Parts: sequence; structure tokens; C-alpha cells
Amino acid sequence: MKNRIGFVAVLLTAGLMFSAGCGKQEDIEPKKQEQETAADVSGDDWEKACTTPYGKYPEMVTYTLGQMSGANNSNLPEGNTYEDNAYTRYLRNMLNIQNKNTYMEREDRYDDYVNVLVKDRTMPDILVISDRETLNELVENNMIEDLTQVYETCTSDRIKEMYESYGGELLGAGTFDGRLMALPEAVIDHGPCLLWLRKDWMEELGLSEPTTLEEAFDIIEAFQDNHMGAEEGEEPVGLVCDTGLVGTTSENYSMNPIFDSFHAYPQRWQKDENGNLIYGSLTQETKNAIACLRELYERGIIDQNFALRAQNNLRDLVVEGKCGAFFGLWWTPNNPLMDGYENDPDSDWEPYYLTSEYQDAENVYTSFRDNKYVVVRKGYEHPEIVMKIISVLFDYTRYEATDADEVNSYFALNVDPKARPLVINVDYNEATYTVTKNIRKAMNGEMAEEELSAIEKSYYDACMNYMKQDNAGAEDWAAYKSRISAVGLLVDANYQPPKRKYLKNSDGEPSHLLLNLEKDAFIQMIMGKQPMDYFETFVQEWYEQGGRELTEQIQKENQ
Repeated sequence: MKNRIGFVAVLLTAGLMFSAGCGKQEDIEPKKQEQETAADVSGDDWEKACTTPYGKYPEMVTYTLGQMSGANNSNLPEGNTYEDNAYTRYLRNMLNIQNKNTYMEREDRYDDYVNVLVKDRTMPDILVISDRETLNELVENNMIEDLTQVYETCTSDRIKEMYESYGGELLGAGTFDGRLMALPEAVIDHGPCLLWLRKDWMEELGLSEPTTLEEAFDIIEAFQDNHMGAEEGEEPVGLVCDTGLVGTTSENYSMNPIFDSFHAYPQRWQKDENGNLIYGSLTQETKNAIACLRELYERGIIDQNFALRAQNNLRDLVVEGKCGAFFGLWWTPNNPLMDGYENDPDSDWEPYYLTSEYQDAENVYTSFRDNKYVVVRKGYEHPEIVMKIISVLFDYTRYEATDADEVNSYFALNVDPKARPLVINVDYNEATYTVTKNIRKAMNGEMAEEELSAIEKSYYDACMNYMKQDNAGAEDWAAYKSRISAVGLLVDANYQPPKRKYLKNSDGEPSHLLLNLEKDAFIQMIMGKQPMDYFETFVQEWYEQGGRELTEQIQKENQ
């Protein structure tokens, strides 16, 4: 079964006098004599390549890479690999670069493997990390390159615009003592969590579509009572729930909408009525949301085995048709629903936006704890290469190229973003909604197809295929369900990405010890293993095990 999973550098000091490479000035001189001939022939080409976004290296440049891999070869077309696919071929032709994947690990184990590389000081040339503690360690131990200058010289103007659309805080998350040490992922706004329901089950049971969360819970309860999706002798699953409960980057299977409905913001910092910063998991509103989840669990609406399930088990429940409800973002038709659709084309998943009245309060802050960052090994000769890759893949192929059809076809084919050499995304903050608005305009004849960007045109073609039903495949279904059905709900509701406020110190986050304490306490209360009064015990223990010092630090740094 194919799996579709639906998505640095600043610099060499001073003068860039290039011979056959782009190393720092002090590294070039010892090589001068043996490279004189190469310098005479290609010095200008090397300098252009090392100081511009799209300049082509006169000789092949190979870089080692730590690769996060996806299931089933990231749904790459047959015969393609992580080192030879549309992305790497285009980069090879345009820039004369090639990745060599020295380490590969799947997503659920990737962070652990990165930690081993850092501890052993065996980093590849380029690495994506998603743990700020690891990033801090890399900076403190002088293990990564300063990317300040290469960001200025080798990043396209449009990519810089994209980063600016988030405000200065985004690049600030990768900046230490005024130097850009890591390029943060520009995580576009994915919007709020939607509730995905099996509409065909609703029709089979004669149930009306929900307009509120409570009506949706009644529908899920009806699924349970009628053993929908369960074989003889099996218990029905109910609302699929991740043990983390709260999604910070990927919100699939989280309970975020339920917390939202109580104006609760766990794992985020907020100001109380006195203007003091407090940790959102400790508030009365969060306790009220946990009490609601406890009631849903008692009613059998929440999956009774949620505490025992791993992340890949949750996906299997959906793909195998064992469940009919989960909270997820707009792109869930790409993953996991497309695989479920291929298994059962009669399955009809429909998104519902039931929390439009609940928006982030102005007193809630965001951090970059779970953001991805691209870093370059200290001493690598071509730190500018990451800026060039990002400029080509996220700017040139989408807006200027006339020969990037194969690259852009990957969007319609739902190739996993992990197939890219750099497993990050870079786009404008409101890109999700702009794409859907433009696709709709083209569908309605308000915009010419030629005016669409490459990514918009790819989705537009797939959506039109689905609407015409001419040889429409699962990819076309997923494109329509995600871009038109799901994002369309948010556009029609006039959803606006919140203006995010960031903590001045993005490192002020709870330790793993505190996060595990919170997770265990919440699960025990939801499952009835502890009374709701245990919430006060949890708060006390949180402060005693380091939370008090953390809170004082956050308050002091953000006065």
C-alpha cells in the first residue's frame, strides 16, 4: 500500500575569492598553487555559484545528508529514490549538486537518531533537526556554520519575502547573538483542526450533518452503538485520539478543538488577568476541557484504547476503515485518507469546521519549540548550498521555470515531502488559502489558467479531473477534498490566520520531564484512573519539578 503523507545558512566570512571551491578565505590560500589552473578556467563561475541563488557550480558538488524517510519510499514513482528523483534531478541539472544520504531514518525515530549523531559528533554536511535542545547544543559546541552571509547572498528575493511575511521572529528563532545559525522552516498556517467524519456512515444511519461539536459527539456515539467499522466480535473504535492530546505542529488526531471550545491553551504561554505569564496547561479552562474529555471517554465516544496506541496505529485505524471520526488538518485527504479511499472508494470522508467561534485569544503566545531547522556542519565548504536548494525548489520551480513539470507533478501525485533533500516547507504565511482562492477563480473563469503558479496549476488540474470524473484517481480525489472541500470551508468562514505573538526567548519551554508529567496526568484523569481533583496535585508537582524556575525565567525575559 502506498503511503502519502500529506507538508540555512548564513555564511562564509568576508571576501569570497574563489578558486575551485567556495571555502572560507583562510582555507583557500593553502590550495592556491595546486588549483591555479582551475582558478584561471572557472574562478568567475565558482564565485557566481557561491554568491547567487541560481548560479551553477562548474563542477559537481556533492553533499552528505541525514535523510528523514517516509513509508513506502515516500510514494515516489517507481524507480525513483531519495538520491534520484524529480527534485534531485532538477537540482543536479540547474545547480550541479547531488545529495549523498549517509544516514536515513523514518520519521518516528528520526529525532533519536539525530541526537546520537550530535552526541557522537558524526554529523553529515546538511541536517534537518526538530529539537531546540539539540539546536542549542550544536550552537554552544560550535558544531554548525554561521549562515548569516549566505542567507543574504544566496537566497532569492521571493524566499526572503516569504520569511518576512511571518515577521522578524521566524528568522529570529534560528539566530543566536545576532548570527543566523539555523534556517527555520517557514511553517505556513494550516488553519484550525477540522472534524473528519464518515458521511456514508451518517447517511446509512439517517443522521444529519453536525453544526456543533455536541451534535458531532452524538453522531460518533451512534457509530459506536451501531458497531460501524467493527467486525463481528470487535469493539468499535470511536473518536481516534493521540496520547499527546495537544497538537503543536501536526494536529492530526489531537483534541485541539475540544480545548479550543473551553478557551484552553495547553502547552502554550498566556497572560492571566493580572498580566503575568502563566503556562496554559495549568489553568482552570484546561481543567474544564480535561473534564469534558473524561466525560466523552466515559460515554465511549473517545477510543477506549487510545492510551495504548502508537502513532502508526492511529493511521491504520483510518486506512483500514475501523473508525469514522478524527480531528485533522485540511491536508488529511493526502494522508491518511487517500490510502483509505483506495482501499474502499465508497468511503466518503467529509470535513466539518465546528469551532469557528473560537479563535486564539490575544493573550496567548507561540514558540518555535517544535519547528524544524536546517543546519550545516561546521567546516563544510559550501554552506550556501542550502539557500540555493530552497530558492530553486520553493521559488524558481513554482514561479519562473518552464521545465519543472516533473517537479510540480509531485504535488498532484501526493509524493511525500520527505522525498525532498531538505524535509522542510517554505512559503508565504497565507499560502494555503491563496492557493484555494486562485483555484476557485480559475474554475469560475475569473482567472486564466496561465495566471496560476505551478503548484496552483497542478492542484487545479487534479481538481478538474475529479469533477469531470474522467479517469479520476485517488490523487485527484485527495486534491479536491483537501483544497476545495476542506480549505474551502475555512475560506467561506472568512478564517484569518491569527497574528501570532512570540516569546522573546523561544527556548523557554518545558523540559521533557515536565511534558511527560503533564501527559501522564491528563491521560489518568481522562481514563478515570485519577479524580479530577488530581489536577491540583499535577499543578503542584509541575511547579516543584522545575516549572516554578521556568515560569520565573519566562516572566523575567518577557517583561
